[in-house]
This record gives sequence, C-alpha cells and structure tokens, in this order.
Amino acid sequence: MREIKIDTEFIKLEQLMKFASMVQTGGEAKMLINQELVLVNGEICTQRGKKIRSGDEVEFDGETYKVK
Repeated sequence: MREIKIDTEFIKLEQLMKFASMVQTGGEAKMLINQELVLVNGEICTQRGKKIRSGDEVEFDGETYKVK
C-alpha cells in the first residue's frame, strides 16, 4: 500500500491519479475510470470528479493508494 499525502480537504479522483503517477494524463485517467478499472474504498467508481478525502483508498492496477 502506498500512502499519498494531500494538503487540501479533498482531491478529485482523476487529479489524484495524475498526482500519484498512476497515469500520465487526465485523458488516460478518464478512460480507465470509464472502463471501471478504478476502485474507491473497495467499490468501482465511474465518477472522475469524485472527491477523494483523507482516509480514502484508491485501487488501480493491483496497487492500493491510501490518502492521508
């Protein structure tokens, strides 16, 4: 599990994916989210603008990212 530190109240899912280097571009994040390949707190998420807050977990490509 990798920990990702954010300094704001929340970060949008697609922004987090770029920030944590899960993807190179926002377009890539959008495509992967639409293909239901990203889980937030154990559930498939198709909302690229979903607000991710401290304590949330994002799973992608066999890796888990915990937001702090």
